[in-house]
Amino acid sequence: MLDTLTDSFKNAIGKIRFNDDEKALKKALTELKKSLLKADVHHKVVKELLVVVEKETKEKGIGKDNFLLAIKNELTTLLTVKGNQGFVFASKPPTVVLMIGLQGSGKTTTTGKIAYFLKEQKKKKVLIVAADLQRLAAVEQLRQITAQIEIDLVADEDKKPQELVKEALIKAEKEMYDVVLIDTAGRLAIDEELMDELKSIKDIAQPDELFYVADAMTGQDAIRTATTFKEKIGITGVILSKFDGDSKGGVALGLSNQVGVPLRFLGNGEKMPHLEQFIPDRIVSRLMGQGDLESLAERTSAVIDEKQAKHITRKIKKGQFNFNDFLAQMEQMKKLGSMKSMLGMIPGMSGMAKQLGDFDMENSSEVKAIKAMISSMTPKERENPDLLTNSRKRRIATGSGIGQVRVNRVMKQFKGAAKMAKRLSGKNGMKQMKDIMTQMNGGGIPR
Repeated sequence: MLDTLTDSFKNAIGKIRFNDDEKALKKALTELKKSLLKADVHHKVVKELLVVVEKETKEKGIGKDNFLLAIKNELTTLLTVKGNQGFVFASKPPTVVLMIGLQGSGKTTTTGKIAYFLKEQKKKKVLIVAADLQRLAAVEQLRQITAQIEIDLVADEDKKPQELVKEALIKAEKEMYDVVLIDTAGRLAIDEELMDELKSIKDIAQPDELFYVADAMTGQDAIRTATTFKEKIGITGVILSKFDGDSKGGVALGLSNQVGVPLRFLGNGEKMPHLEQFIPDRIVSRLMGQGDLESLAERTSAVIDEKQAKHITRKIKKGQFNFNDFLAQMEQMKKLGSMKSMLGMIPGMSGMAKQLGDFDMENSSEVKAIKAMISSMTPKERENPDLLTNSRKRRIATGSGIGQVRVNRVMKQFKGAAKMAKRLSGKNGMKQMKDIMTQMNGGGIPR
C-alpha cells in the first residue's frame, strides 16, 4: 500500500534535523534503505535511488528540504518510462485493448473496472469481449459484471475466441463504440499454447494497447512474468491488481523501471470503482504526503452532477439539508471509489486515511444503520428532520431495529454535520476548512 511507502520516506526524512549534517544524512539513507527493502522494492532499484538521492542532496546542501526534493525527483524519474500514462485513446475510435495475464491475476475483474472507469469518468461507450474460453465460469463472471455496470458484452461459449474478436470489432465499428476491451485466457503458468492463442488474437485485433494484469501480492514474481509477456507478446502497460492486499507495496516502485513499460493502473479493492490511474508525478506527490488534488478533481467532476451539487450547496447555505439529500450524496460518493484513496489525495490527510483503514462505505455497519433509520421515516420526516420528536424517534428505532440511543446519536451527528457544512459554505469557509485540515495534519512528510 502507498501509506507503507509514505511512512518509509517520512521516517527517513525525520532523521535530518539540521543543515550540513553528514552523519544525519547517512542515518537517513540507511533508514530509507532498510524501509524500502522491507517494503519489497527490488535491491537494484533501492541502490540506484540511494546513490542519486545522496549525490543530489550533497550538491544542493544537506538539509531536510533538499533531501525531500532529491527523493521526489528521483522517484518521478524512476516511475517515468517511455509510453502512455493512464488511459490514452486512439486517434480514431474504437480504441482496442487486449487484456492479458496469468490465470488468477484478477484480469477479468480488472477488465470490468476499466470499463466502469471509462464509462463513469470518461463518459465513453465501451464494449467488452469475453474471449477467455479456457477458465470455467469466466464468461459468466463477465456477464454478471457487465450487467452490474451496464456495459455491452460480446460472448458465445460455442465460438472460438478469434471469431468472437472479429465479430466484436465489426460491431464496434458499426455501432460507434469508443473502446473495445478484450478479456483473454490465462494459464497457471506461461506455456506455448497460451502464447500462440494470444498471438493469433493480437494479429486479428491489432490492439492499440496490450495491458498485462499482474497480481501485486506475488511481489517480484509480478515483474518477472510481466517481462516474459513483454518479450513473447509485447505489452504497452501493466496494471497491478489486488494492490490493497499487498501490505508492502514496494513492487509498484520498481516495476516500470525493471519491465521497461509504464505502470498504468492500480486495483485497490474488489468493487468496480476501486481502480486508480498511475500517473508518476501524481503518485510521487501522494507518496510524499502532499496529496493529489488533480486526480481528485478529475474523479469528482466526472462523477458528481454539477447542477445537483449547486442545488445541494444552496440548501446547505439555507440550512435545509435533509435526509433525502444525504442519501443522494451517499449514492454519488459510492462511485468515487474507496474513502481511504480519496482522503490520500487531499494534502495533509494521509494520516487520517491510514486511520480509516479499508472503510467500505456501502457495507459499513454505521452506514447500514443510517440507511435503515432513514427507510423507517415518512417522506415528510426525511424532508424535514426538525419534525422528529421523541415519539417519532421511538417509532423509527423500532422500525429500523437499531435502538433509540443510536437513533439519537445519528440525529445529533447529522445536525452537527449540517451545521458544519453551512458554516464552511459561508464567506470564510475555505479559511476555516484550511484551519481544520492544518489541525488534523499528522500524516504528511515533515518540513
